[in-house]
Amino acid sequence: MTTFLRTLEFLGLGLWLGGDVFLSFVVAPGAFHVLATRDQAGVMVGFALTRMHIGGVICGVIFLLARFARTRTFSNLATPAALCVLVMIAATLISQFTVSAKMAALRGQMGSIQATAADSPLLAEFTRLHSISVSLESVVLLAGIATMFFLVREVGRLT
Repeated sequence: MTTFLRTLEFLGLGLWLGGDVFLSFVVAPGAFHVLATRDQAGVMVGFALTRMHIGGVICGVIFLLARFARTRTFSNLATPAALCVLVMIAATLISQFTVSAKMAALRGQMGSIQATAADSPLLAEFTRLHSISVSLESVVLLAGIATMFFLVREVGRLT
């Protein structure tokens, strides 16, 4: 059972990291390259980002539950690996329910980001929020890489 639960930890983290990397380096740039307008690409990326956020939070919860079930102690949720996953979950929830929600509202007000005047305060706010969104996704990615390091180190100590 211990091996199965540790596998769930690695699987949850691996799926989340893989999804984040795929969205950031394949889906987003690809959408802006192949779709007819930046507005279409933005809608596509927003759609994918929402699904990735939901999946990521689910993977994070699975990670924490598997870790607790494997160790049967709450103190193991205060290890570096578990704390990094909690940071990932928090950054994802902030991104989805505050930043992305505000960006969607602004997108609706502008109608077309592409056609909005460069000096528009709505566009300036959208750009600011986009920068925050990218920063939060970077936090998730870096915390995920750190988590993987900590997990591998834990397994190495067992052998």
